[in-house]
Amino acid sequence: MSTDAFTMDDLRAGVAAAIRAPSLHNSQPWRFRLRYGAIEVLVDPRRRLPVADPTGWAARLSCGAAVFNLRLALAAAGTPAQVRLRPDPAEPDLVARLTAAGPRPPTPTERGLYAAIPRRHSNRSPFWPTPVPPEARWRLLEAARAEGAWLELVIGPAPVAALAEIAHGANRVLDRDPRYRAEVARWTRRVEAPDGVPVGSGGPVPEPQDLFPQRPFGVRTRAPGRDLEPEPLVAVLGCAGDTAADQIRAGQALQRVLLTATDARLAVSLLSQPIEVPAAREQLRLALGRYGTPQIVLRVGYGQPGWPTPRRDVAEVLEERDQSPGVPRTAGPAGVTAPGVQ
Repeated sequence: MSTDAFTMDDLRAGVAAAIRAPSLHNSQPWRFRLRYGAIEVLVDPRRRLPVADPTGWAARLSCGAAVFNLRLALAAAGTPAQVRLRPDPAEPDLVARLTAAGPRPPTPTERGLYAAIPRRHSNRSPFWPTPVPPEARWRLLEAARAEGAWLELVIGPAPVAALAEIAHGANRVLDRDPRYRAEVARWTRRVEAPDGVPVGSGGPVPEPQDLFPQRPFGVRTRAPGRDLEPEPLVAVLGCAGDTAADQIRAGQALQRVLLTATDARLAVSLLSQPIEVPAAREQLRLALGRYGTPQIVLRVGYGQPGWPTPRRDVAEVLEERDQSPGVPRTAGPAGVTAPGVQ
């Protein structure tokens, strides 16, 4: 079976790449569907996190990151896609529809970022004191800009400390909710599983002196002197608005930034607590003085290789049966064309 231009091998390889995207608690809130000669990415409402993500922001961000990986994989196979975001107002869980845009060879950037997909994962361990060089910082800024988002580097002890206080305040608000603690516990994996965060990937046990809060996924205690770095490079990724399409676009930008960091041999961990608490998110927005809405906080540096989190099998998330042999539907007024991967 094949679609108009995508082969089934290319599509399965694309989904295998897409599911390597990050997600809150490694909940993997996506599914993929073939129909109308296209491949579609959808939010899986059964995998939404009702406490940490009541609005669906995190699920849409993750599905946007999956869309970017899928775009990369199809481009690397020589069959780039045209992407429509939120193409059907009648189906709010439909994140994007990708159709063939005509064959062409992949660009060097596409090849490099695609090669980084299997090597990218969150690193929750302490980073080395080695500073991130200016050229690498510039690449991260450009990666966000290429996807219609912005990345603000938080520089200096005082701004970093102010951001850390916002993050800790948000973490305290979350931790006071027993439903939140139960949700984190449900996604912590002490035995082998295809989702959730294994304790081996969860980083060290949080300590009171940590500059930024960590989720209590890990069980490893630290040796003396192995505190998290006191002055990490911290970045905030955001975009102009906060609609569902903005959040999907931010997810694509996030994944481009993460793959760019991986290609530069940088380690990254994500902090979403300041985004999960509305008051903290507004504090963060005001502190940055940027136009738009913060979508995620990143901690960036150099460190020992971490441990990737597991993923479900492609067959579990991909529906291969076309639902209609008819003519493809055109995008509704909510459809938004995504930029190409250059």
